[in-house]
Amino acid sequence: MSRLGTLGARLYRGEVGYDFVAKRMIWYGVSILITITAIVGLAVQGLNLGIEFKGGAVFTTPKTSVSVSQAQTYAEEASGHDAIVQELGNGGLRIQVSELDQTQANKVNETLSDNLQIPVDKINAEIVGPSWGEQIANKAWTGLAIFMLLVVIYLAIAFEWRMAIAALIALIHDLTITIGVYALVGFEVTPGTVIGLLTILGYSLYDTVVVFDGLKEGSKDITKQTRYTYSEIANRSLNGTLVRSINTTVVALLPVAGLLFIGGGVLGAGMLNDISLSLFVGLAAGAYSSIFIATPLVADLKEREPQMKALKKRVLAKRAAAAAKGESAEDAGDERGEPQDDAPGDAAAAGAVVGPRNRGRGRPSGRRR
Repeated sequence: MSRLGTLGARLYRGEVGYDFVAKRMIWYGVSILITITAIVGLAVQGLNLGIEFKGGAVFTTPKTSVSVSQAQTYAEEASGHDAIVQELGNGGLRIQVSELDQTQANKVNETLSDNLQIPVDKINAEIVGPSWGEQIANKAWTGLAIFMLLVVIYLAIAFEWRMAIAALIALIHDLTITIGVYALVGFEVTPGTVIGLLTILGYSLYDTVVVFDGLKEGSKDITKQTRYTYSEIANRSLNGTLVRSINTTVVALLPVAGLLFIGGGVLGAGMLNDISLSLFVGLAAGAYSSIFIATPLVADLKEREPQMKALKKRVLAKRAAAAAKGESAEDAGDERGEPQDDAPGDAAAAGAVVGPRNRGRGRPSGRRR
């Protein structure tokens, strides 16, 4: 077994672990700082909306010897607006100019024909109205609202409302960061960007639901034992799926990184940037929020319940009494100790996050036959 696999097995059994939940105020602070930066960037710079949202014209030329930078200069001088020029695979150019009506587009087409030395009828000019982009945006917002509503309802039924609230906050966190990065980087927002934003929602929830499922199993009959607080069980559930979360996130990020850095950066396929940036940032933010935001939030909400407050008092009192007697961690019911028999739900509560008990030579009873 690889070192990573061995580490994952030890994390699952509770032999090692990192206390994510106890340090939740650090993660909350980091997330708040990143979110504020994203919101400020969005407010100051705004989004670089594509032609589909602002309206304009797209001119597609056949193969030409004119460079991209020179064609951009020609288009901007002819239109008086910023132009985006991309080189096509056949050697032609795609020239995009925002905020042009039909009359202005015809004049720009004629000017480009003269400057590029290409007949007017060989340049394909398309007028894009802003209403089309508005329709896409409105449908995207509608789909996003319906998706979040269904997620909250499902999680509230399958788990509980606290987990649904935590997952919703994590989703909003991921979307805010992704949109803020678009504003700070200045990438063009196109329908591809909208598709990417909607796609990351499922990835963002995947790891969160996996942890929640383990937490649900691990916290059964939790009030019938005095070994763990809810936060400790939440942390053990999180550690148990940590390596799995890292593996799935890295595997998902690698092809997206190829699209973004190689396809969009090295090869210059600018249209790939629209969807790949939103996927890359969204996947990374989703992995972060599932580990550092969603589960600690659930623990925070649950620890406010009277039952969980009483449980925490009993657990701490038991540990303090054991420490006063000089007992070991196992005797005190420390989170690394073996399940004790003084609480009816003790083994059931810890079994999902501690792992199976082994006695004797691997037989459940430890007896020799």
